[in-house]
This record gives sequence, C-alpha cells and structure tokens, in this order.
Amino acid sequence: MASLWTSTTTITAFLLILFIHSGHSPAAAFYLPGSYPQRYRPGDTLAAKVNSLTSPSSKLPYPYYSLPFCAPEHGARHAAESLGELLLGDRIETSPYRFSMLNNTATPLFLCRTYPLSPGTAELIKSRIDDAYQVNLLLDTLPVMRYVKNPVAPDVLLRSTGFPVGVRADDGEYYVYNHIKLTVLVNKQNTTTRAETLMATADGADLLSFTGGKEGSGYTVVGFEVVPCSVEHDAAAVKNKTMYDEITSKAAAGCDPSVVSMRVQDNRPLVFSYEVAFVESGIEWPSRWDAYLEMGGAKVHWFSILNSIVVVSFLAAIVLVILLRTVRRDLAQYEELGGSESGTHADELSGWKLVAGDVFREPSHPVLLCVLVGDGVRILGMGVVTIVFAALGFMSPACRGALVTGMLCFYLVLGVAAGYTAVSLWKTVRQGDAAGWKSVAWRSSFAFPGVGFAVFTVLNCVLWYNGSTGAVPFLLFVVVILLWFFVSVPLTLVGGLLASRVRHIEFPVKTNKVARQVPAAQCSPWLFVVVAGTLPFGTLFIELFFIMSSLWLGRVYYVFGFLLVVLALLVTVCAEVSVVLTYMGLCVEDWRWWWRAFFASGSVALYTLGYAVYYLVFELHSLAGPVSAALYVGYSLLMALAVMLATGAVGLGASFCFVHYLFSTVKLD
Repeated sequence: MASLWTSTTTITAFLLILFIHSGHSPAAAFYLPGSYPQRYRPGDTLAAKVNSLTSPSSKLPYPYYSLPFCAPEHGARHAAESLGELLLGDRIETSPYRFSMLNNTATPLFLCRTYPLSPGTAELIKSRIDDAYQVNLLLDTLPVMRYVKNPVAPDVLLRSTGFPVGVRADDGEYYVYNHIKLTVLVNKQNTTTRAETLMATADGADLLSFTGGKEGSGYTVVGFEVVPCSVEHDAAAVKNKTMYDEITSKAAAGCDPSVVSMRVQDNRPLVFSYEVAFVESGIEWPSRWDAYLEMGGAKVHWFSILNSIVVVSFLAAIVLVILLRTVRRDLAQYEELGGSESGTHADELSGWKLVAGDVFREPSHPVLLCVLVGDGVRILGMGVVTIVFAALGFMSPACRGALVTGMLCFYLVLGVAAGYTAVSLWKTVRQGDAAGWKSVAWRSSFAFPGVGFAVFTVLNCVLWYNGSTGAVPFLLFVVVILLWFFVSVPLTLVGGLLASRVRHIEFPVKTNKVARQVPAAQCSPWLFVVVAGTLPFGTLFIELFFIMSSLWLGRVYYVFGFLLVVLALLVTVCAEVSVVLTYMGLCVEDWRWWWRAFFASGSVALYTLGYAVYYLVFELHSLAGPVSAALYVGYSLLMALAVMLATGAVGLGASFCFVHYLFSTVKLD
C-alpha cells in the first residue's frame, strides 16, 4: 500500500509538471517541430472560406449557402475535410471573398446583387436572425473574429468568432449584415523555402497560389478580424456592376455596426459588398491562436482548477492514510493472536475475516459485469491517450477535427483492451474456467458501441430530417459502420482470444460451497454508494463546466494539461472511494462487494447527469426548439454512461486488488 501511495504521488507530480509546462503558453503546445506556416509574398492571392452557419441557441448547423449569400463566380466547392470535421458538422466551402496580400481596398468591392427575395426566403432569413445564427469565415485556418463593446464595461472589448447574419432592430424590422470590413493581421517573415510551402499547404488549390520558389521574405497570416455592417447601397452605384468591381458608397464608408439600413423585405434584392485592410502585427505565427484561446474566464479557470487539485490531493491523502492504518492494525492484531482462541477474538475485533470463504464468490450477472468493465477500460484508455497527445500538442486547433478523429481511432484500436479485460475478468471470476469467453468478447464489442451507435443514429436521422449540416453524410455513416464491424469487433475478439490463453489470477482463499448469510444492515449499503459519488464529482465538476461550454457554446477548449491532472486525480479518488466502501462492507460481513465496488465510483455519473440538467436550465436557457433539446439530452446521457463505465472499471479494479492483497496477507486458520 505504501508503494502504491508513493507511485501515485510520483505520477501526480509528473503530471503537474506537464500541466504547468503545457498551460504556461497555450500556443506553445500546438506547433511542434515539423509544422510550417504558409507564407505569402506581396500580391499573392488569399482566399477566405466559409463554414456552416452556427448558433449558440440552436444546435442545428446549416450550410452557408442555404441563405442567399453570394457564391464564387465558378460556383462553390467543398474543401477537403477530415473525419472529425464531418462528425462535428463542419462543411467548409469556397467563398467569393478574395484579396491580394498587402493590397488594401480603397473603396468597397461589389460582390453580387441577389434576386428579389421570395416570401419564403425572407422568412428563412428572419428565422436565422431570431436564432442568432453566425457566419463563420476562415482564412489560413483562422476563424474570423469580431470585437464588440461590453455593455456593462464599455472600455472592455468582448471577442467572439463569426458575425451575425443580421439583427432585429427595436422597431421590429429585420436587417441583414450585407457589408463586411475585413482586417488581416500579417507578420513579416524571412527566408521561406519551397519545401516549407509544400508541407504547410492544405490542398492543391492553395499550392498554386504560391508563385516563388526562391528564398526571400514573406508574410504569414496571424489574425483575421471583421466588422459587419448593414448598409443600403445606392441603386445607381451598383447598377451593371460585376463581382470585385469597386463601388462608391457613402453608407459603407463609416461601417458602423450600430447603424442598420439593409432591411429584409419580400420582393426586394440584397446587395453584398466587402472591403479589406492589411495590418502588420508583431504577433508571431506560433502565437496567433492566443486570441482565440484566451476567451473569458481564464483566470477563474486557472485558480478554480488549482484550488480543486490542492483540496482533492489532501483529501485523497487523508483517506489513504486512514485506510492504511486501519488495515495494518487489523492485520497486526490477527497475527498477535494465536492458537485456538484466535477465532473467537477475531470475531470480536472485525468481521471481514469471517467472509474469507465467500469474498471471491461469483457475483450476480457476471457476464454483464465483465462486459461493463471491459468497455470502461476502453473508454478510460481512449481518454488518457487522447488527452496525453493533446497536451503534447499533437492535436492543434488549427487542425480542425483532429481531436475527434484521434478519439475515434484510439477507441477502435483499444477494442483489444476491452476484449482482453472482459475475458480476463470472466476467467478470474470463474476461477480459471474460460468456457463462454467468446460470448463475453462478442457482447463487449457490441455493448457500449451499440448503445452509442443507436443514439447517434436516432439523432442523426433528426438532423437529416431538418436539413442540418450536423447530420453525418450517408457515405460517412456507412464508413463508421464498416469501421465498427471490421476494425473494432475483430480487435475486441483478438483481445478476448489472448486473454483466454493467459493464466488467470488465482484467489488466495477457497470459496465455500454454501454461501454465508449476510447479516441485516441497519442502513442500505447502496445509500453509501450513491453518496460516494460526490467525492469524485468534486474533482470533475469545475473542468466539466469548461468542457460543456466547449461542446455547447462553441468555445475553444485547450487546457489539456489541466485536464490530464484532473483525470489522474479522478482515477485516484475513484479507486480510494471504492476501496473504502468495499472495506466497510466486508467489516459488516457483507461479501457481495463486486457490484458495489463498480458503482461506488461509477455513481459519479448520476451527479454528472444532474449537472448536465443544471447546465441546461441555467447556462443554456436560450436553447431553441425541441430538436436542440433532444440533441443535448441524447448526448448528455451518452456522456454520463461513458463516465459511469470508465470510473466503475477503476473502482472495481482497485477493490479487487485491495481484497486480493488483504486476504493473501492475513494468515487464516
């Protein structure tokens, strides 16, 4: 036990150092040696792209061109996207917003004049404005950022990505933001090579925009800002204009977002325009994401997490010391007693020795327990590996969807761990009898993945029906099914096969043929199980707030160093809580510890689900429509189930090691 405490302390200290290193400079964790910036020469063409329309109140993203926005002259094309981007609902397409490096526009540039709006199209625009949908532009993978004054503190600027489709004025009329003023922040670089440009370019279309192969100075994009305006252009100024023609517009000259004039009306066209200015900035390319990552509540986040780490560390140490002293005292008292009187005195001292013949008795529903533990190990392993890679900087926010792609790949590969753990536990419970291991492995490959896929399918059908880009395309849907059946399932069976051929863990005591009667308890032990979940939840709930904000409010989550330390503390506390409750049950001669050990730490899922309800009521009170609510509830239930399986597996594993150690150390008569 002492060595376990020493190892836990060492690991926690190492993770704390890693957390401090990765949290000190957010951008430093995102760009590793081998990643290169895209450099542009003066006059090179830059092309902005558009992503799906998103809303903080509605969780249904829609295609950018579902509204009558201007399309490129040769039509919009979809950009190459990763698996994670598609699963997240991103649909990146080309846009007509093009400009030349360091070429500021003296006057606004004309984009297009739409056809007169039909009543249906006008109502659609008004609906998107009511739901606060945002336009999301991208330049060199950077989302466009908008600065607005804080209504409470006018001297403070609030930052957000994207800009609204439009606004509803006090007079009840709807106005669309049809003119945008773009500012591109650039940083001058020296010595660029063709090889670096090849490695930095995302697709072939961007590669063609580079015209030089010799070394020389270049510019990197380090910021992308927007000021949206609603202006009504003079009819004469836009008459017979083609895309990218300069127009004279007094209304667009000021570009004041507080003044709106382009009203949304039936049978009235919309005119779109833009202007761009390049500003040299001292921001270095590796630090260009800092403005996106340091959004709101950073100080609260840091101090809250540090406070939680300190409190939980001391609490975990106290629990472990108390447990260590109690168990050692019992063992010392048993060893001091000898002869024929030892049994009598042992009964008076404690009751856990009396259940030696039943403590390793097969639990009820053993197959289900083995399957749940196997899935829990897989989920926990996926979380640990993903967080470690993210903390080391391998999953940059510049690589959109990399985190989700990595999680999916790790989950598929760790099917080996799920099958191995489930079958190993099955053999151990059956005291070496491997009969039925195939059934256990099969069920492990379909249990949580099946539930998750069922929820995913139902919600995806809802998104399909509503025409949202959040719906996974049919081809990708088929790919996910094939990955499940031809990667995850075979690897799970391989893990089960390996476990069936490995020697099982032998019990230190023999199990009696007749089960010992469990004395009546004054209080239900399951009450302690439910209460025990509060301690692990105490390590999790602060970080859970930021994770939920990232998932549902579109905020960027980047402090994976914090998350890694919190995960280590969560695992430690789950193990200790489960061990304490197991020991308490054995002391009152209740040998039915298997399921209680699982749910003692797994009960944190109840509080996680309760917090999800709290977050929905108090943080997402503006959530619009039953579809968004269904998405939130469905994914929250899935998240709570995953938390229960992961923490439950930790609790059962810790309790098994403790019980095995306890009964292998004491000398039984």
